[in-house]
Amino acid sequence: MTSTGVTTDSTEEPGHSGTQPRRARARGCLPFAGVCAAALVLLFLGSRLSLLPGLGGLFGEETTDRSGPAVLKSVQDMSAYEAASGNFQVVVDLEKDTKFLPDAVRGTRTLYVGAGTVRASVDLGKVGAEGVKVNEDRTEAELVLPHAVLGKPALDPDRSYAVSKQRGLLDRLGDFFSDNPGSEQAVNKLAVQNIGKAAEESGLTKRAEKNTTSMLRGLLGSLGFEKVTVRYADPAG
Repeated sequence: MTSTGVTTDSTEEPGHSGTQPRRARARGCLPFAGVCAAALVLLFLGSRLSLLPGLGGLFGEETTDRSGPAVLKSVQDMSAYEAASGNFQVVVDLEKDTKFLPDAVRGTRTLYVGAGTVRASVDLGKVGAEGVKVNEDRTEAELVLPHAVLGKPALDPDRSYAVSKQRGLLDRLGDFFSDNPGSEQAVNKLAVQNIGKAAEESGLTKRAEKNTTSMLRGLLGSLGFEKVTVRYADPAG
C-alpha cells in the first residue's frame, strides 16, 4: 500500500543563509551612526561659532576662571636705581611666503603695532669703597659709578594690536582647526627686538646718568656736602 504524504525540504538555497538578518542589522546601525555624526558636527560647530561676532551666546557659552593663586618662586634684592624710562611704539610688517605656492594659497602677512617701555638704571650696588672719596671736612665727595644700562623691553598688551592679517587658504584652514589660531608670538618677539634697538639709539642711558647725578647731588647736599662730583666709568676688569 502506497502512502501518500507531503515531504518538507528544509534545505535553504545556497547564498541566502542569514542574508536578511544581516541586512536588518546594517539598516539598524545607519540611524545610530547618523545620530553620532550629527552630534559631533553640532559639538564642533558649537566650539567654533563662538569665534563669529553675534553667535557667541548661541550655545549658552560661559567663561569660568578656575586659575589657581599666584605662587612666589623667588625674591631678589634690587640695588639698581631706575633713573629714566622711555615709551616706544613700532610698526611691524611681517610676511611669510612659501616656495612654489601663491600667497592666496599659502602665506601670511601681519601688520602689527607694538608699544612697550624700556627702563634705564644705574646699579649703585656695584660701587665699591674705592668708588667713594670724601675729604676730611666732609664737604666734598667724589663718586665713580658704573654706566647706566637698559632693561629688557616690556611690551604693553593694552597698547599693542594687530592692524591687519592676510592669510592664505591653507593658513586659514590651519587656524580653524588649531587650538591657538592666529598666534602673534612672532610679531611680538620682533616688536620687542625693534623697541630694544630704538632704546639703544635714543640716548636713554645718558638721560639716566644725568638724572642719577642730580639725585645724588641733592641727597648728599642735604647731608652737608658742598661739592659733589659724579663720574661714570666701566668697571675695571
